[in-house]
Amino acid sequence: MTAMQLGLIGLGKMGGNMRERIRRAGHTVIGYDRDPDRADVSSLAELVDKLEGPRVVWVMVPAGGPTQSVIDELAGLLAPGDTVVDGGNSRWTDDEKHAEELAAQGIGFVDAGVSGGVWGLENGYALMVGGDAEHIAKVQPIFDALKPEGDAGFVHAGKVGAGHFSKMVHNGIEYAMMQAYAEGWELLETVGSVTDVREVFRSWQAGTVIRSWLLDLAVNALDEDEHLERLRGYADDSGEGRWTVEAAIDNAVPLPAITASLFARFASRQDDSPQMKMVAALRNQFGGHAVESAE
Repeated sequence: MTAMQLGLIGLGKMGGNMRERIRRAGHTVIGYDRDPDRADVSSLAELVDKLEGPRVVWVMVPAGGPTQSVIDELAGLLAPGDTVVDGGNSRWTDDEKHAEELAAQGIGFVDAGVSGGVWGLENGYALMVGGDAEHIAKVQPIFDALKPEGDAGFVHAGKVGAGHFSKMVHNGIEYAMMQAYAEGWELLETVGSVTDVREVFRSWQAGTVIRSWLLDLAVNALDEDEHLERLRGYADDSGEGRWTVEAAIDNAVPLPAITASLFARFASRQDDSPQMKMVAALRNQFGGHAVESAE
């Protein structure tokens, strides 16, 4: 393995753990975050200055304006032959714009959908990437460090935007799976004949066709709070569920389950939904997403 340098911008729940996993694999990571307690350098200019060319800079900041402002600044700091990776949850249509902006300066661009949440440090991150093969090759040692061990967990999904589009669809599927577990859980909790719902869920963890990591996380959540009484039945949406449904409309692809799961989250904002307690608990388990207390 050839050790390489990486600039990493954004050291929150995901970025901070990614920095640690990449370092454990023997690479050098120079990290920048607006929180000076997390950062290795005090500015993007200093980060770029400390990297030897050709540089690779990975951006892990919120989608939209924050990502745009970092890309704009990097376009003025980096040199031809450098590569930028957007590993946040950007909309795929933004990727095409960012690739064009950076290509005008001779800078490569790769979009990376990253899945793994707060568990990625130990388990590895599933990576779906889009862009030209030559740009992806420059980042490959970092992808290899981040992915889980074994053959699965990394894919060059296609052109620029394909990585984030794939991750968006992944998250849409995740919405529908969580909704199905949540609906089943509420029905079990409601009927009088089932007296140990938590253990029913636990019994599904081995030998059943619906066993999954999400099911394991549901059991974790029920072990912490058996009837989810400490949670308010409110679940936010990160935007990717909406984008998935919009893409389905644009392409005339029917997505009834994913669409219904998104609308169920909207319903959660109107009253205290038992199903959304489970969805909120699952989002907290895999992603560290905030939950709202029942108080």
